[in-house]
Amino acid sequence: MSDKLPTREEYRKTKKKKLRFRKWVIAVFFVFFLSILSIGSIGIYFWLNDNKEINKMQEKVVDDTNVKEKEDNDNTEQINPPENEADDYWDYIKMNLLEVDFNDLLIKNSDTVGWIQVKGTNINYPIVQTTNNDYYLNHAFDKTENKAGWVYMDYRNNAVEFNQNTIIYAHSRYNGTMFGSLKNILNSSWYTNKENHIIRLSTPTENTMWQVFSVYTIAKESYYITPSFSTTESYQEFLNTIKGRSEVDFSGTVNTNDKVLTLSTCKDNFGNRIVMHAKLIKKEMRY
Repeated sequence: MSDKLPTREEYRKTKKKKLRFRKWVIAVFFVFFLSILSIGSIGIYFWLNDNKEINKMQEKVVDDTNVKEKEDNDNTEQINPPENEADDYWDYIKMNLLEVDFNDLLIKNSDTVGWIQVKGTNINYPIVQTTNNDYYLNHAFDKTENKAGWVYMDYRNNAVEFNQNTIIYAHSRYNGTMFGSLKNILNSSWYTNKENHIIRLSTPTENTMWQVFSVYTIAKESYYITPSFSTTESYQEFLNTIKGRSEVDFSGTVNTNDKVLTLSTCKDNFGNRIVMHAKLIKKEMRY
């Protein structure tokens, strides 16, 4: 026996129900889309505002701070010179150190421990340090909340004497602020220019120069940000590892008599890092 065919009225009602359901689905999707768009727009607004504020702050800090080059004098020390006369070390130690007046910086932020300048990048900032590695991920130099954060030293490090491995972090901002220009070190235009292979770091107690010996990208890990080692053998193994990771063949050697400066920032949203390692080659105590 065949099913009874729906009447015209029943067909009309069924069609209306389907139409109402379709409209409801479209309305829900439209509301969902507008919500996502609104959230994204708000996020973009705050991101742009954070960038604007951090740019103004960076420019003011640089303008208000006396940063000058310092020629060598009787207090200047060459650190762990290599035997190889072809090592670029011998060219770099002829370069001037950097000296910064920290008086105003320390008044503005007592967490200030240094000033870092990396050749061939936009990195030219005061460094801060507090009791953890989280605070300056979302606070600016003046301690206002800002997702751009600031350049900071690992809380485990000694900012006066330096550890075997002193680590400095900052966000990799798309507009090039903080460590956003550190990605330049993986471009041939950066690493083929040997004059770029220098980091200058000034602190209230001394001016220092560091020679780059390794740059690479790596998935997030804790090994390369180990500040100190219990044995000479473990430190040598560490140096061999980070030197061997380099994507660029630098002339400089490194051994357990050296102290290392490590710069670390995010490369992408998947946890990968851009890393730079340099060794201390020159310093001058400040009196």
